[in-house]
Amino acid sequence: MIKSAAARTSQTELDPIDRLEEKVRRLVDLIAQMRADQEKAAEVNARLGQEITALRARLADAESAATEISALRDEREMIRTRVADMLEQLEAI
Repeated sequence: MIKSAAARTSQTELDPIDRLEEKVRRLVDLIAQMRADQEKAAEVNARLGQEITALRARLADAESAATEISALRDEREMIRTRVADMLEQLEAI
């Protein structure tokens, strides 16, 4: 009887420690999961940063091409006007 009472008392005294141990275990698991999530987020962030850099380069190329197209269109219009003037002069002869 004394042994069972002592065992119950001993178990009762250990219950808070068991609960604390379980909480610490869950906290460690949570920290490990958070670190894994942080690592994944850092990898995604790095990948997205590379994509942004590539997209900025493509945008710069597109803007350069748009500028060149605009210049070529202006040049074409100027040539068209000069050719029209030359044709008028030829017709006058």
